[in-house]
Amino acid sequence: MARHPHQETGGTGPGHRSISMSRSGTGTYVVTNARGGTISIGSGESDDFTPVELFLTSIAGCSAVDVDFITSRLAEPTEFTVTAGGEKMRDEHGNHMGEIEVCFRVRFQRGADGDRARERLPRAIEQSHDRLCTVSRSVQLGTPIHMRED
Repeated sequence: MARHPHQETGGTGPGHRSISMSRSGTGTYVVTNARGGTISIGSGESDDFTPVELFLTSIAGCSAVDVDFITSRLAEPTEFTVTAGGEKMRDEHGNHMGEIEVCFRVRFQRGADGDRARERLPRAIEQSHDRLCTVSRSVQLGTPIHMRED
């Protein structure tokens, strides 16, 4: 895989995305994005998120953004909670996640705007799953991953 200079982009549009990760201690790392935001991750020995938890967060977060943008145009939610979970497995394929479930709990106020948002919610979730969420779409399509030494 050739290395090409890329202009970093953010937001929801197309373009190159990247992170940089530095070791901060045994099994702990600080991740920095192109905009300067940071998070700490770890192996599960502390309260830092593990890579698998971040994987679930990425799937849930990507779809949450999609669903929120679609439904909140109609009405501001009074509750918006997303959970994601699945079983981490080890078998003949190595370590991997089994089937993942993402569950949305979204509530809107009573009235015409809330009714329209409630009506739109199932389709928004479906659109995120079927075409909008870059993270889950990449997993479902089986995006190739290349690892190398620099």
